[in-house]
Amino acid sequence: MTGQQLKNSILQMAVQGKLVPQDPNDEPASVLLERIRAEKDALIKSGKIKKEKNPSVIFRGADNLPYEKIGNNEPVCIADEVPFEIPDSWEWCRLGSILNKLTDGTHSTPKYVESGIPFISVKDVSSGYLDFSNCKYITKEEHKELYERCNPEQGDILLTKVGTTGIPIIVDTNDEFSLFVSVALLKFNQNLLYNEYLVHLINSPLVQKQATENTKGVGNKNWVMRDIANTLIAIPPLQEQYRIVEEFKKYNIFLLEYDKKENELLRLNNSFPDLLKKSILQEAVQGKLVPQDENDEPASVLLDRIRAEKDALIKSGKIKKDKNESIIFRRDNSHYEKFNGVERCIDDEIPFEIPENWTWCRLSEVATVIRGLTFSTSSKEMKDGFSLVLRGGNIDSKTEKLCFVDNIYVDTNIIKETQFLQKRDTLIVASSGTKSSVGKSCYIDEDLSNVSFGGFMMTVRPNALVSGEYIAINIKLYRQKIIASTAGYISNITNPILNNLLIPLPPANEQKRIINSINTLISHLQQL
Repeated sequence: MTGQQLKNSILQMAVQGKLVPQDPNDEPASVLLERIRAEKDALIKSGKIKKEKNPSVIFRGADNLPYEKIGNNEPVCIADEVPFEIPDSWEWCRLGSILNKLTDGTHSTPKYVESGIPFISVKDVSSGYLDFSNCKYITKEEHKELYERCNPEQGDILLTKVGTTGIPIIVDTNDEFSLFVSVALLKFNQNLLYNEYLVHLINSPLVQKQATENTKGVGNKNWVMRDIANTLIAIPPLQEQYRIVEEFKKYNIFLLEYDKKENELLRLNNSFPDLLKKSILQEAVQGKLVPQDENDEPASVLLDRIRAEKDALIKSGKIKKDKNESIIFRRDNSHYEKFNGVERCIDDEIPFEIPENWTWCRLSEVATVIRGLTFSTSSKEMKDGFSLVLRGGNIDSKTEKLCFVDNIYVDTNIIKETQFLQKRDTLIVASSGTKSSVGKSCYIDEDLSNVSFGGFMMTVRPNALVSGEYIAINIKLYRQKIIASTAGYISNITNPILNNLLIPLPPANEQKRIINSINTLISHLQQL
């Protein structure tokens, strides 16, 4: 049972007369309603309120069934409309019959001003309380004109009737304000009816069901005044109204705590798949997801082979020598980095221990980072001789896969060769954007060699001896660490930031075992 369902159950008990015991000394609700009618008659005679065209009176017949007399018409049995039994001291009635005034705010949009009298619409009360923090304002002159017809005062009830309907609140201020058509005003004698009980009554399933059934229209749906007035309600004796409210306050303490725990559980349930996935990835890069194999070539030897390959390419002139080459090694059980010929201890950068046959390295040692280019001209439509250019919007944050929406295309002739994706086993990263979008990435293991990437994107091309999918795991896992290295509302991941990312590198064969294990676990997780 949800918190709202539990609250509804208690409210339902309240309006059925089952929350507190009845007191035979209470003045019956039938007498209370007669006093309300007598007061309304006096107000009508004095010209303070208008006479209802067809006033409703509900009473028990000789057969103990409920009957309703509307205006001068003959009484009609409404037993089929009454949803449950109520105590003998209670009475059924229509909401409009207990109100001295039922109206709504102005139907015309006023002229707004920078400051003046607050002008309240449904958005300012839908939170369950009167909120002036983001309301509009009108002039005193226009307010005075509107206030003559619709005059909310302290203790009155406001009721949402357009859009989000059926939310009641008590006016808790003496300050004057005006209402828009989306909010109804309920005025009544507060000495004969307890406004807090009426709020509970309106929030109960009894009234909310009628509000839902009678809210009609397309777009901004409307609970019209006629239907609000016609809402069937159960009225207890006045003293029992007070007892119900006091009893509900006792329950409400537990309801609030229940709601808090429910929201915490909901957040946990919603975040659990992501937390579990992150935990799996964390275990993977710490060497705890799959067992090590002593027959695997150590990662240090793998790095030596990569460096030897780079040296050969440099000698042949195919690539340039890295001016900021990093070599990480162990000495006396500590981690050191040789950078630009200078050695330094980096133990304070090492976040966790890794297996003996693993090694730490910078991303630049095992992959090449290439930044995208900004194109001055592009097309929304694919044309002959044009190529798709990936942007941040082409990476779905939830699935971490490509989504081909709002694509742009660029003349292939103006795209540099290095700006095309490699055939497979590569990674693209959103390098610029807000904190929520920058750093999102997507691993690609299909032939998209005819696709390029834009100026706010980067591609990470792993060495052929290293798994691009394993590199992708590290970039996904340490996205927040990467973002933390950026500054400003619009963050920018530079090549040095990504190149400097510390990577725990396992042997090549273990990289494959890790990827297979992760894919299996994630597949099971998605099925759950």
